[in-house]
Amino acid sequence: MKRPAGLTGLLLLALWLGACSDNRPQLPLLSADAVILAFGDSLTFGTGAHREQSYPAELARLTGLTVINAGIPGEVTAQGVHRLPALLDRYKPQLLLLCHGGNDLLRKTGAAMTRDNIEKMITAAAQRDIPTLLIGVPQPALMFLEAAPIYNEIAEQHGLVYEGEILPQVEADNKLKSDRIHPNAEGYRRMAEAISQLLRQSGAL
Repeated sequence: MKRPAGLTGLLLLALWLGACSDNRPQLPLLSADAVILAFGDSLTFGTGAHREQSYPAELARLTGLTVINAGIPGEVTAQGVHRLPALLDRYKPQLLLLCHGGNDLLRKTGAAMTRDNIEKMITAAAQRDIPTLLIGVPQPALMFLEAAPIYNEIAEQHGLVYEGEILPQVEADNKLKSDRIHPNAEGYRRMAEAISQLLRQSGAL
């Protein structure tokens, strides 16, 4: 009996989606005593909320793991490149959460330079056998926020687990922000929840 064309299409779509999901980047399973290094600028530091309400602090509560908050407000990627290696050597994390470049975007630093600096940070971690989870930062816009294209490009090129949706979602909702740029406590909690979910989906938890 001939299979209906519509059914064939659905079967092919299901197979294609399954193949795509199997090809998604994965992370090594984190040990119970794992240290995670959250590296970035004010979005990591937690500007706009109390320090214990930052996304690294919330993520530590959600996962039960040690999450080091290594965010410095106002830092640009050129500074981050020089600061990161010493922290990697000091804490020896099993995972790097990299959320950087927002100040580059605000200051209209060239995309090529920002991308190069972010890739240098990823390389510094890779040289120490530390995987990176990349968090995309939205480029400034009045409406329809989305992560700057360089983040997805970097993630694809380096095969990284990538969270490119949560920050644009938070930044687009004034109820989740403390000012024009920074999340409030609820916004940071949403970030932590999204990252925790991604860690589970990618095999880290």
